[in-house]
Formats: sequence, C-alpha cells, structure tokens
Amino acid sequence: MKGYGMDTNGVLVGVDVGGTFTDFVCILTNGHRIAIKEPSTPEEPSQAVLKGLQRLVDDQCLNPASISVFAHGTTVATNAVLERKGARLGLLTTAGFRDTLEVGRQMRHQMYSVQLDPETPIFLAPGRYRKGVGGRIDANGKELKPLDEVGLLEAVDGLVADQVEAIAIAFLFSFLNPSHERRAGELIADRWPNLPVSLSSEVDPAFREYERTVVTAFDAYIKPVIDTYLGRLEADLTQAAVPAKLQVMQSRGGLSGSAVARARPVRLFLSGPAAGVIGGQREGQEAAISNLITVDIGGTSCDIALISKAKPILRHEGKIDGYAVRVPMVDVNAIGSGGGSIAWIDGGSGLRVGPHSAGSDPGPACYGRGGDDATVTDASLVLGMLDPNYFTGGNLALDPSLARDTIEKKVAAPLSLSIEEAALGIHRVLNAQMAEGIRLVSVRQGYDPRDFTLLALGGAGALHATSLADELSVAQILVPRRPGVLSAAGLLSAPVEHEVSSSFARPLAGIDLKSIMSELASLDRRALALMKFEGVDTDLVEISYAADLCYIGQSYHIEIPFSTDAADPLDQLYRDFLVAHERVYGHAVEVPARIVNLRSVHRIQPAELPLDTSRAETSTEFYERTVLTEDGVVSARVIRRDNLMPGETILGPAIIEQADTTLWLAPAWSGEVLNNAAILLTRETNS
Repeated sequence: MKGYGMDTNGVLVGVDVGGTFTDFVCILTNGHRIAIKEPSTPEEPSQAVLKGLQRLVDDQCLNPASISVFAHGTTVATNAVLERKGARLGLLTTAGFRDTLEVGRQMRHQMYSVQLDPETPIFLAPGRYRKGVGGRIDANGKELKPLDEVGLLEAVDGLVADQVEAIAIAFLFSFLNPSHERRAGELIADRWPNLPVSLSSEVDPAFREYERTVVTAFDAYIKPVIDTYLGRLEADLTQAAVPAKLQVMQSRGGLSGSAVARARPVRLFLSGPAAGVIGGQREGQEAAISNLITVDIGGTSCDIALISKAKPILRHEGKIDGYAVRVPMVDVNAIGSGGGSIAWIDGGSGLRVGPHSAGSDPGPACYGRGGDDATVTDASLVLGMLDPNYFTGGNLALDPSLARDTIEKKVAAPLSLSIEEAALGIHRVLNAQMAEGIRLVSVRQGYDPRDFTLLALGGAGALHATSLADELSVAQILVPRRPGVLSAAGLLSAPVEHEVSSSFARPLAGIDLKSIMSELASLDRRALALMKFEGVDTDLVEISYAADLCYIGQSYHIEIPFSTDAADPLDQLYRDFLVAHERVYGHAVEVPARIVNLRSVHRIQPAELPLDTSRAETSTEFYERTVLTEDGVVSARVIRRDNLMPGETILGPAIIEQADTTLWLAPAWSGEVLNNAAILLTRETNS
C-alpha cells in the first residue's frame, strides 16, 4: 500500500477511547476487518487499550510484531479539563497584565442571573500562580523595554516553591516578536529542565490577548497529563512487542506522531470525535455522497459535524467545558445525549434526558450491574427496538424487567404515564435535543440540513437516525457497515497532517503578493520540519493555504482557502470571502477587507485501504418483533446485517442487528445495500 511513506504493509490497528467503550478496528493484510469493543477504564484509559490489544492477540491469533500502524483517538485531554486533573499551573505575563486570564472579555452569557459565576477559566491559574514580568514589545513588534531576566527567574523560583508543575508564558505582542518568550523559555529550561513550558508564540501566534493567553494556559495545563499518558502507552506497546509508532488523532482531523502530540497537547481536545468525522468522510466518498451530517451517538454523548463538498467544516475556536479555546478543530457540536443518558423529572414536572449518563459502570438499569436510573437504552429495550439476547453481539445480556421497573419508578409513576408512554417520551425528548444540535451545526453555518444526507454512527446512531431525519425533513440516511466503531476505522483513513499559522494583519488592498508568498514559505518550513520529525516520506506531502479575512473594522474573521495558482490570487481570495460572508452572515458588501492570519497545512494522505472481505457465517433465518412507535404498535422484520448482500432492498418497518449497533428502519423508509456493504436509507416521497 502507498500512502504515509512508512510501512503500511502490515496489520493496521485503530483504537478510539470513548466514555463507555473503547473501540478497535483491525485490518489484516488480506483485507479482513476485525472490530471489537472493550469497556472503557476511565481511571486509566490505557488499560482498556491494552486489554483490547490482548483480546486481538488471544482471540484472533494476531502477532503484535505484524502491526505496522497503530492510530489512537483519545479523550484524555478533554477529561483532564472536565475533571480538573491537569497540572498545577504557573502563568507568566507582561507586567501589569497578570489578570488577563481572569478579566477576559467582560462578556456574560447569563445577563440576568442573580448569582454570577466566573466565565473565564480562572481554575487554570488562580491569582497566586500568576506573575507579571518586566519587559515590553510594542504593537509593531519592536522592543520598548528589555526582558527582566532576573525578575523572570525570581518569579519562577516562587512558582516552583509553590509546587507548580507547568508554566505558561503569554507576553504582549509576542505573536509579532517572540524573542522575549523564547528567551524566557531558554532561561527556565536551563534552571528547571524538567518543568514543562508552553509559549503563546508557539501555541497560538495570533492577536487577541485574552484568547492567546487562554489557549496557552490550557496547553500547559494538560501537557504533563498527556505526556505521562502517551509516554506510558508507548512504553506499554513496546513491551507488548508492537513495532508501530504510536499516532494520535488531532482535533482538526489529522494524525500526528506521539512526540509531536505531547509537545502540542492542546490540539487533542476533539481527538475522538474528529476520528468519527474522518470516518464519515470516507464513507461518503465511497457512496459518492459529498454533503453529509455525521451524527455520532455513543453511550454518553452525541457528536454532530457537517461535511460539505466532501470536506469537514473546520473552526478555529471551539469550546471545552464552556470555555472558548482558540485551536483548529473539526466543527463538532457535542451534546450530552446518548444511550446511557439518564431520564429525570425537573422541578416543573417536565421530562428531561441527560446530560448526566450512567456510563459503562454501572450502566443502564437493564445491564444488571446495579444501575437504578432510567436511561435511553432502557427505553429502547421497552419499546422493542433492542434484542436483550443480542446486545453487543450477545456479549451483554439485557434484563427487560429491570428496564421496565426503573422507567416505571423514575418516570412513568411521577408523570402518571404508562411504562410504554414514558419510554416513548424519553425517546421523543432525546430526539428533539439531537435535532436541535444538528440545526446548530447546519443552519448556524448557513447550510440547509435538507440538502444533506445524515450519516449515522456510534453505538446508537442507527437506532435514532430515521426519527432524526423525519424531524429535520432529511430524505436520505447513510449507515456504514460498522457504524459503532467508525471512529476507530476513521483513524485508519486520516492523513498525517500539520498546520502552522502566523499573524499577518494587513489591509487586503495594496498587499504585495510577494510578501504573502514569503510568509507562506516561512510557514512551509515550519510545517515541513514537523513532517520530517514524523519520519514520513516528505515527497508525498500535499500543501494547502488559507487566510483569515474580515471587513476592516469587523471583529471576527472567516477562514478562506487561498489558491496561489489562481490568475489573480488576491482578487480570488476577496471574491471567495464575499461568498463565505453571504453564507455565514446572510449578507456581503464590497467594501475593503483585511487579512488577519495566514495558514499552511501539510498533509500526507493515508494508504489506500484494502476492500473489506469480512463476512460472518450466519443463519439466513429472520423473525418478527413487535415495536412500539409514535404511530402505534408495528410488527418489524428482524434481520442480521451479515445476511445482507449488495443490491438488496429492505422495506420498513425492520430492525437490522449487528454486534456494534442496531438499525431501526421506520415504516416510511426503505434501505438499499451498497457495494461497500453500507446501507442507504431513503424516505418515501409521499410520507
């Protein structure tokens, strides 16, 4: 196979760690695919990775020495923030600006709340751990006052005495002149060589002081956690005789080597969800569908993203635990809605679902592991959508009586409903929440969801897909061959990719193209150095450019692809900006614009994966099962996914079962099996 420029002739393994399950996809040299799920181990995520690897060795007779690619999607970075388990952090700023992290933008999302809570991430570095340092760079990048090296070392001495575990440095205008930050980093490295340091001029070299400070602080906060986790996992893989280099999914949908990921950990916040989007992108390409909305419904959350013209929509500022973090990432809208989401009654006697989840331990009540909360999975079992004896391929038996008991106690009785009505209500609330999440990703960006195909993935995506499509008037759904492990499969479809950017704040009119090309060449050198560090074949590198543009006087910019091959690159850039502005904001005016940042992206496309030759020896028998829907009770044909052959058509109502998911085909829908074994669902036009 040709692709990364490294050995891809062996076994390929993709591992995605989720909140409930850790998913594995293994592609053997003959094209055979193996997919397994291992319960996640939140306290030590690498343990589930190692257990799953051992299952592949024991059950599939896999030789670890044959593994040539080991790609990993992880939630460790996000969990470190959510659980406040990052490093004790010291923050160094220009003297007089130590409280930038706390002051923020003076914007409040809850204007009329009686009790105001901080909306800036003060927890990263409370006041005693923030120090101002003498020295000043002006707004033109010139030194006004030399760096106070003595004061710097004294400040760090105090922080070290306070047992800080990492340092973030964010000096004024360092994105124009990084000399003070670099010198500070050198001094700290000389005296405290084992103390992790993050420089804002390296993490986020762009204007806006608060945003740059925040993302640098987050980078330093999670750096020791990520370094420890990936370092330990690398050592464990080496001990397990796996020769492949550990690769990690980044938030914008590209892989990087473990060493680069450990140096730039803030780029791992959406590592897992991004893999699902890349997997969806590949599925769309194989089905010749270029516009997709991916709906990844797992046990604890639902991750929604949009793919337009065969490319995932990216954004350059996301939110982690409600805090804005300026880092490039796939535009994923994550909501607390999943199979394990807990149904509860609020103070106004209204039915709510999520965001709290039963997780994998104890899990939904029907798991029989001691859980006593009513969850979405319990409701699905009561409605007849799940086979209690074939959940996760029969590896976990469900108890319908426990599901009914907990729904009656926690939902039905308090609301004076029957158990079945309560189960339908849980589904109705969950589907409404997810439909609204889809609208935020599509309509918010200026896209009509009716122009897209839903792509259902995750363990519960296929179960809710037709209901979501009906809610949004979407006429087509694509269900991959293995939707429950598509994030793990997406890791093996992702390119090795590195993105670097720089501030380039100038009015577009009158810019000399040579100055832009010179800056892009500088960015190319930085990106190429990262590629060389990966050890890949740099002759295979593809390069693309982008510029962030806004109107002069406008506060927020839009990323626009920049083609250096156009007849007039700058005019084309401006025209493309007008089109994008019209789509996003609903209007565009031909008035002067300015460039804010320039960006260079280097990527190497993945190896062409062999065709999926996997087929299981299963019975061709099927049976009927009663399912309760919004329109009443229906008799649905139950089919095993492995029995379906390309070209077959399935009419709803039907249930299609497989080890990693269950597909509910509502009465108004039909499905066609494609050549790659994906199923394309379409709704009757008169429905």
